Amino acid sequence: MRKLVLNSKRLVIKVGSALVTNDSAGLSNTFIAECARQISILKNSGRQVVLVSSGAIAAGMQRLGWTKRPHAMHSLQAAAAVGQMGLTQAYETVFASHGLNSAQVLLTHDDLADRKRYLNARTTLSTLLELGVVPIINENDTVVTDEIRFGDNDTLGALVANLVEAECLIILTDQAGLFTADPRLDRSATLISQGDADNKNYISMAGGAGSGISKGGMITKILAAQRAARSGTHTLIVGGKERGSLIRAANGEEIGTLLIASKSPLSARKQWLAGHLRVAGAVVIDDGASDALRNGKSLLPVGVRLIEGSFDRGAVISCLDNNKREVARGLANYDSSKAAMICGKASHEIEGIFGYLDETELIHRDNLVLI
Repeated sequence: MRKLVLNSKRLVIKVGSALVTNDSAGLSNTFIAECARQISILKNSGRQVVLVSSGAIAAGMQRLGWTKRPHAMHSLQAAAAVGQMGLTQAYETVFASHGLNSAQVLLTHDDLADRKRYLNARTTLSTLLELGVVPIINENDTVVTDEIRFGDNDTLGALVANLVEAECLIILTDQAGLFTADPRLDRSATLISQGDADNKNYISMAGGAGSGISKGGMITKILAAQRAARSGTHTLIVGGKERGSLIRAANGEEIGTLLIASKSPLSARKQWLAGHLRVAGAVVIDDGASDALRNGKSLLPVGVRLIEGSFDRGAVISCLDNNKREVARGLANYDSSKAAMICGKASHEIEGIFGYLDETELIHRDNLVLI
């Protein structure tokens, strides 16, 4: 199954703070140089590579002389602003030494939540890859708030993999891969070589955050693999401290943990819908509507029992069953106030309620994705 990685022509590589900053000791120029060396080899073999790199906040902390990660948002944003300068400069220098151009791309959740900005980001990244440039992506920590942040760069890596339709997401971390238990606590834990990305048992196997500067941990990597799998992207979690591990992994050597995407790729629009971290509102639907959605049908007003939240037309909303479990999400054809007026009504009644007929569906099947 490692041929799935070997045959991948477009890769997203995510590197964590612990590696980039040598466990918060400041930017690890040794690791950054080694990372660039291996990516240059992959590029020379004809592959396209997008790099998602953590490390701006940790690098800023080191430059500012802070030994503990602050909790205040404005302090984190200040550290990110300071650290991003050094991080970008370090990558630019090492990639240039291999004759490669690199580009800094800072993203927020809003960039991927807004359809137009999503498509702009997609087009820009595709153009950079066609030009042979290595895009280096990080969350724009300087401007985001708790309510709109991705939460960790594992999630960002998965969303970028969806965005550029990568065949494989390689997550370089300070652990050798996913183990049956936390190897730091259980010496009998064994490495899982490969499995299904959607295996729910992996969540319980994952430990906590790997270090004091890391926002994620193995749990976020498993969740990222599940998210990446929605677009048919396989995820490989591999230790990044050993020299050459990225090349070995990309060339199909059985190291780390390969989490295989079992689902067929979604269309680009449905990738965007499924990748939303936030939705504007929700509708509670009956069992008949739930079955209809699972059978590829549109959501009709007659199957809606309740409108939750306030949302505009064109917003992404969740479809919840009677137990409040999310069944699907999609683009609303009506805002929340109008949706409430036609809730439970048959489609032929809509014109009589509004005096005109806009759409017969609350969410059209082309704008809906099952969760």
